[in-house]
Amino acid sequence: MRSHTFAGARTAVAFALLVSLGGCASQPAPYAPKTGDASTGYTDTQLTADRYRVTFTGNSSTDRQRVEDYLLMRSAQVTLNAGRNWFMFDTRTTEAKTTYMSTFSGWREARGHGWYWHSWTWAPPYDAVSRPITRFQAYAEIVLLTDVQAKSEPRALNAHDLIAHLQPVIGKPQEEK
Repeated sequence: MRSHTFAGARTAVAFALLVSLGGCASQPAPYAPKTGDASTGYTDTQLTADRYRVTFTGNSSTDRQRVEDYLLMRSAQVTLNAGRNWFMFDTRTTEAKTTYMSTFSGWREARGHGWYWHSWTWAPPYDAVSRPITRFQAYAEIVLLTDVQAKSEPRALNAHDLIAHLQPVIGKPQEEK
């Protein structure tokens, strides 16, 4: 009788942990700076007078398109904050990181601990289901352009136009601190 109570307690604890973790990433990552030990948000680093590295890291509920839109928005903001109107991407990529989350259920009565013989094979004393969890990170190096340079560069992007186009999707960009 005591082993059933212990198995039930383990199942209840595992379920509670799963529910609490599941609630953490139910909303897409907000468009915000990556601060402290946060795992989501944007960063930017000035590499030279006219070159910046910009990233945005999403959570498991932030789809690839949104992560790339956030990268575009941040690139446009960086351009305007530097006193320019135009930029172009020198390099740009989006990486997917997939991990697997397993849920365990149906603790079986087992003799002893660990694995046991179950009909035709060895099996753990529970049922497990795994599902993939994918997080996207977009990365770019941008080059700031003068108005004269932008006229002769077909890859030039207007920062004002990008912000106006993306603002309905993302919301009002946060003020710089």
